[in-house]
Amino acid sequence: FFPVLFRDDEDTFKILVATDIHLGYMEKDPVRGNDTFVTFNEILDHARKNEVDFILLGGDLFHDNKPSRKTVHSCLESLRKYCMGDRPVQFEILSDQAVNFHYSKFPWVNYQDENLNISIPVFSIHGNHDDPTGADALCALDILSCAGLLNHFGRSTSVEKIDISPILLRKGRTKIALYGLGAIPDERLYRMFVNKQVTMLRPKEDEDSWFNLFVIHQNRSKHGATNYIPEQFLDDFINLVVWGHEHECKIAPFKNEQQRFYISQPGSSVVTSLSPGEAVKKHIGLLHVKGKKMKMEKIALETVRTFHIEDIVLADHPDLFNPDNPNVTQAIQAFCMEKVELMLDTAERERLGNPRQPEKPIIRLRVDYAGGFEPFSVHRFSQKYMHRVANPKDIIHFFRRREQKEKKEIDLNFEKLVSRPAEGTTLRVEDLVKQYFQTAEKKVQLSLLTERGMGEAVQEFVDKEEKDAIEELVKFQLEKTQKFLKERRTDAVEEKIDEEVRKFRESRKKNTEEEDKEVREAMMRARAQRSADEVLVTASSDEDSMDIETTDNPSDGLSSTLSRGRGRARGRARGARGQNSTARGSSRRGRGTTSQESASSSRSYKSVTGKTPSIMDGSEGVCLIMKFSTLSSLNKRGSQSQTSKGVDFESDEVWYIVLLFSFILCKFL
Repeated sequence: FFPVLFRDDEDTFKILVATDIHLGYMEKDPVRGNDTFVTFNEILDHARKNEVDFILLGGDLFHDNKPSRKTVHSCLESLRKYCMGDRPVQFEILSDQAVNFHYSKFPWVNYQDENLNISIPVFSIHGNHDDPTGADALCALDILSCAGLLNHFGRSTSVEKIDISPILLRKGRTKIALYGLGAIPDERLYRMFVNKQVTMLRPKEDEDSWFNLFVIHQNRSKHGATNYIPEQFLDDFINLVVWGHEHECKIAPFKNEQQRFYISQPGSSVVTSLSPGEAVKKHIGLLHVKGKKMKMEKIALETVRTFHIEDIVLADHPDLFNPDNPNVTQAIQAFCMEKVELMLDTAERERLGNPRQPEKPIIRLRVDYAGGFEPFSVHRFSQKYMHRVANPKDIIHFFRRREQKEKKEIDLNFEKLVSRPAEGTTLRVEDLVKQYFQTAEKKVQLSLLTERGMGEAVQEFVDKEEKDAIEELVKFQLEKTQKFLKERRTDAVEEKIDEEVRKFRESRKKNTEEEDKEVREAMMRARAQRSADEVLVTASSDEDSMDIETTDNPSDGLSSTLSRGRGRARGRARGARGQNSTARGSSRRGRGTTSQESASSSRSYKSVTGKTPSIMDGSEGVCLIMKFSTLSSLNKRGSQSQTSKGVDFESDEVWYIVLLFSFILCKFL
């Protein structure tokens, strides 16, 4: 980073940098529902006023993988309002756009489309919230790209090798190589970096004359052994890294002394978790690049709802609180009210200097009540601030700092099983599955499936609503195991079969690349099955709506009925179909299909030891669907509101784990 002042001219790029806008976050909340849309308009307005060359977004433009119509409409409206116009674009693209945008139906930058009039191009990678899913691997950014309002780049679908080809830009004598990599599961990308499977391609001519800008959307902070991307994994020829996904604003470029490049972490433009990192003032960046020099100008966002957070440790105030005092709870409540009032006064003073800021602030008071204290009623406390804060149900968060104690117990200990995540972090299903089997007793260990595959399948079910993910993974791994046993010509002895299955499972666990391929193939089968189901349902609906005009058997008495009029025939046909409700109810897919037809059309899998148990068979299948529907609703509810009782994930966390264990211990494992 060169903190030098240079005048903008025909050789200077001006780039507006932002990440993690999360359009649609809490859109149904009556107070905070429009926060993301207002701030997005402010960001685009800054781009227009500063006459930037282009906007660079670092992922998570949308909060949901499948944003609502309101969210998509608001985004299209804003992009059309601020990014279309007659102002000419002053830079050119030198690279092969068919390579940069090879997955797009329109593989060229939008401002070069003769049918569009773009004044401010937008370049964006996808994040973990709006990543491509489904049978066609599409995301919300692809809709914007197809509409010509955004240029989606940095997409990679390979699990074997990633080649990052830059978009080569030139303005006057300044040349920028823009690299991008959309969100990939951190563990997978970590392993690919270690195995030298990630390559950043460089221009063949004048390598040292390019300013190399890399935008990435991954964990920067360490959340586990491999659940992040270390900075030293990135190539040292990079000049600046724009790091998305981390919400704390650290937009001033920070130099990595080992790799010799600079890192800018713009952070989010909206508060999505009530954690200290979100309380840092929100900014976007105006990046100036001239030759190999750069300057990052911070622009404070004025429409972001103010957020104040404070911690209280009751044990640190022995002069005020005595746990043996019968009136100590009332004293704690009065003390908390005083703290909240002070934070409200601070928020009001800040808002007076900024009329564009929303009126109601977000307030969070975290209370550590360890030491024999009891929490008071959060609901009664929140009633006092219903009309003064934007998050009345989440004002107070009671927690107890756990004491480290050695416990020798045979029974399953939930406290040991899952360490409570820091407030604002995401509770991941894959981690729960892995942690459970690391500590579970031998009798409940998986003997056929792998923890990694099962965790990813459950995650697909919960986050992406792929209802066939678990079933397809089970069937796929059963097929692989059966094929292995046939090739080994294993004797039909239970002990020998168990031993061979165990060896096969261990070999798959060691070969992580092969296991990734298996899980990916199973997920593709699930998506393809979902697409086939949708086509089947659509075709069935079309058949139901058709009028009956012919019959194969004119002697069955129906022809006379048909001759009387279309309305009566339609009513008779629908009535007949309704009488077959038993058959229709017994079918798993499609309408009006009998159980026999469903059985004959479904795929069969021959088992070595007998009939293959299916996730959908009998009452167990229904039970699983009910459990995971509840799990999905808990997950979504937790993402929109940290708690309904003031204790973060306290009740949801237990139910989350209980439901997951109920699934894992089901018969088909």
